[in-house]
Amino acid sequence: QVQLVESGGGLVQAGGSLRLSCATSGRIFSTNAMGWSRQAPEKQRESVAHITSDASTAYADSVKGRFTISRDNAGNTVYLQMNSLKSEDTAVYYCYADIKADSGLYSRRYWGQGTQVTVSS
Repeated sequence: QVQLVESGGGLVQAGGSLRLSCATSGRIFSTNAMGWSRQAPEKQRESVAHITSDASTAYADSVKGRFTISRDNAGNTVYLQMNSLKSEDTAVYYCYADIKADSGLYSRRYWGQGTQVTVSS
């Protein structure tokens, strides 16, 4: 069983910063890509940031220059540093990880439970 546990969400004023963390645990042979998505009320979930196993990154246009994704050397934890937060960043943030449970070819995407980020204007 694989688990992803997020932390670091909360309430912050516009212009402030938050750092989200997402730790993986359980039966893990290897972790490939990891990332973050978010879902605001009455909106579809959108991809925010993505990082590959060799640390290549990609960002949504709306967060470029403000958010930074990173992962620890062991590849078990992914972070999202969020600076210059705006009210439109308010959403539930979900982390994900593409994990192989054994030495086979295929990985599966696992999701965290979500953490609320609220930015007050």
